[in-house]
Amino acid sequence: MRALKIFLATASALLLGVTMAPSAHAAGGKYVALGDSYTVGVGTKTYDNPDDACRRGPLSYSRLWAAQHPDYNFVEASCSGDSTVEMLANQVPQLTPDTSLVTVQVGGNDVGFVDVLTNCVLTIDDADCLAGVEASKAAMAGYLPGQLQQVYSAIRAGAPSAKVVAVGYPRLYAIGGNCGIFGLSDTERAALNSAADTISDVISAAAAQAGFTYLDPRPAFDAHSICSDGNDWVTSLEWSKINESYHPNTEGHRDGYLALLNGITG
Repeated sequence: MRALKIFLATASALLLGVTMAPSAHAAGGKYVALGDSYTVGVGTKTYDNPDDACRRGPLSYSRLWAAQHPDYNFVEASCSGDSTVEMLANQVPQLTPDTSLVTVQVGGNDVGFVDVLTNCVLTIDDADCLAGVEASKAAMAGYLPGQLQQVYSAIRAGAPSAKVVAVGYPRLYAIGGNCGIFGLSDTERAALNSAADTISDVISAAAAQAGFTYLDPRPAFDAHSICSDGNDWVTSLEWSKINESYHPNTEGHRDGYLALLNGITG
């Protein structure tokens, strides 16, 4: 009789464990978004508070992912303009051991890519544009890997069991597309695209070394780049809104980044 009671108690415990498992999974987890202006949705031109320096908005891919996964506790640490230094100081400390998903998009501000873009638009000399691009690429290859290693190591220390997705940057321009009479030359466009390829190589290599998943947006965005014949996913130059130029727009976040992130996370 005593043996039967022990058996029944053990069986009940096992059944309880089986029935509890789905509930634990349904509870979701904690998602922390780390990033720069590409992450917060500057190109969507929709903000929580236009006067907030971080310029966060509801149409960013991280917000959209969180809205689709309400069982996750969402922490938006991303801030427009942040480099790896600011990310280490202000964003990474918001990670906690119970974090289960992290997206991290950073690097463009470390190598002055916005300034390079602006210079290429303002100058009429291809050579000046190309020189700026090459200087930026040199910084990507020489300076950025060490910075990313610091960030990625800090992320793993702050969120030891999280799935981490390192998010890359798209190419901006279609080569041979129609940019209008005041558009950049194909030479300048190709140079800027080569910079996007360089930073993608650096980020993907650092992500692989850290054991993170790399999200490469280039194949999806290429058909929707500036001057392409398709629906653009990236904002072009707007003189009255320079800070919003050259960023993923609403479609870029929703149909580009969000779709790619869902492909990784489910």
